[in-house]
Amino acid sequence: MAATSEATTVWNGTLFEGSGTVSLDSSKAATKLPVNWQARAEGSDTVTTPEELLGAAHAACFSMQFSNMLTEAGSPPESIQTTAAVTFQPGTGITGSHLLVSATVPGISEEDFERIANEAKASCPVSKALTGTAITIEASLA
Repeated sequence: MAATSEATTVWNGTLFEGSGTVSLDSSKAATKLPVNWQARAEGSDTVTTPEELLGAAHAACFSMQFSNMLTEAGSPPESIQTTAAVTFQPGTGITGSHLLVSATVPGISEEDFERIANEAKASCPVSKALTGTAITIEASLA
């Protein structure tokens, strides 16, 4: 059975002077998140960006994929923490997503951990959707 998730953006004005809000419709998990060009082009600690939202999706997707692959390999994780840093270059677009992973996985070798982390990076659905974008990873056992 397929699941469809929805988010809505309402934008007012031009790209450079305008602003908008993003609503997470399916989960209703948050109030309206503000977005604007200045935050996207220069960064902000108070306004979200499409890249921050993409990073959240990539970190969640990778963590779920990695957890499943570790479990299937006989090494279920105790915990996985993933940060996805998505870079946006004005005039170019999204140039990469860097996954920074720290996990507690009892009894796994460093070699198996690294191999499975790289397989999860390549096979998670969000990574596949980002085909054409550089995806890098730093994974370490906690």
